[in-house]
Amino acid sequence: MSPVLAGSLVFCTSASILVLEILAARLLAPYVGVTIETYTAVIGVVLAGIALGSWYGGKLADRIAPQRLLGRAVTLGGGLALLSGVLVDALGPGVAGGGPGATVILAAVAFFAPAAVLSSVPPTVAKLRIRDLDTSGSVVGFLSAVGTGGALVGTFLTGFVLVAAWPSRAIVTSVGIALVLAGLALWWKLDRSLTRGGVAALILIVLVGGTLGFTVSPCEFESPYFCGRIDADPTSPSGRTLVLDNLRHSYVDLEGPSHLEFAYARRFDELVSVQTREDAPLSVLHIGGGGFTLPRYWPTIRDVERNVVLEVDADLVEVARTRLGLSDDDGVTVRIGDARQTIDDEPTGAYDVVVEDAFGAVAVPWHLTTQEMLGKVQRVLTSDGFYLINLIDYPPLGFAKAETATLLSRFDEVAVLADPQVLADDQGGNLVLAASDTSIDLDAVLARAEGEGDAVGALTGQALTTWVGDASPLRDDFAPVDQLLSAP
Repeated sequence: MSPVLAGSLVFCTSASILVLEILAARLLAPYVGVTIETYTAVIGVVLAGIALGSWYGGKLADRIAPQRLLGRAVTLGGGLALLSGVLVDALGPGVAGGGPGATVILAAVAFFAPAAVLSSVPPTVAKLRIRDLDTSGSVVGFLSAVGTGGALVGTFLTGFVLVAAWPSRAIVTSVGIALVLAGLALWWKLDRSLTRGGVAALILIVLVGGTLGFTVSPCEFESPYFCGRIDADPTSPSGRTLVLDNLRHSYVDLEGPSHLEFAYARRFDELVSVQTREDAPLSVLHIGGGGFTLPRYWPTIRDVERNVVLEVDADLVEVARTRLGLSDDDGVTVRIGDARQTIDDEPTGAYDVVVEDAFGAVAVPWHLTTQEMLGKVQRVLTSDGFYLINLIDYPPLGFAKAETATLLSRFDEVAVLADPQVLADDQGGNLVLAASDTSIDLDAVLARAEGEGDAVGALTGQALTTWVGDASPLRDDFAPVDQLLSAP
């Protein structure tokens, strides 16, 4: 085997492994979300596959002529890559909500085998290339460097180029097909033992796997951050629900933004109505746009002079415009970028309300939860302004209590509103956190909620301090949001 062919083979298989590793989280997201635990599971599973494949591939190359192994390994690795998305979609619904263990299992079933098989290629190539011990170090070093280079190219190409150009399953399927075809060619070149039956079976795998990979997906659209879809409301012809990964994010009525379907949105509206003067212009900064429900709702019921949305996902904004009715006439200013940075461009003391409604899976992105972020929020608020947060948690509500402790460390007044069963640690769900340096009129808020027919509990003062207990405030150097967030 020539050095060029050997290097190319190691380079491409190593790149393919990293393409699969990066896209694995995207394929898992609709079922288990995208959290640090998802990435941990994927990285751990792929590293385990690389370790086993490197060890056992070298062992096999010592027992079996490497010429017989290489074509088979590349072909099998490509076939397993083709099956990875199919396996995720087949098993994903059954493990949804199963916690870290279920995420590891799903990642292992789909991605361990292709990583292991493709990782057997470098030691097998090394066995072919080493002619004597005097040059073995150079051969192994060269192949290691080339393999690392392939992994780097696979990483950067996928993250910066491919995910912006193609759907994730199309990328995985294309990689799988390319590997199968390259493996067949290599098999014939090195071993010449292909049979017609074997070729027919492999072609069938490519056709079936390729068809499923290009057509079967729980995503109607993909962005750099989300796998999304728009669900129609069976009870309302104009109702639409935006689903991102495995979470219902927003509800929009296409005939008009006057309906607030989700209870947390009604709590936000009640707090804004009670805490601000309805005869005065309102200034609102929204962290997270989603379906742009509230940014479009408030201008329909009162005068809103400044209505700014900080949204990290430009593709999601385009979906809101093309599928959810967002238009230039809605009076919404959208600024694209991570809110942790873009909030620095907002004027000091300009906003009556800052609304935090950003999610990655079911968790608020950790860097938006810390004391340091709250300092940025306080800077843009007026002296009597207030901060609203929507979050999701499950018993024992470790994340909700830590975020409340964070608010208590920076604001004079803090309140938590949720279903009474959520506050009692009997069930999970949405919690609305409100913080201000002026008093919060909870009685008026609860009266409005009762008028909406919602069962709402509220905590403030000493009762809130007792509920928070010994939870520690979140800081930039310690904000284990995904670990504090309990599984449903």
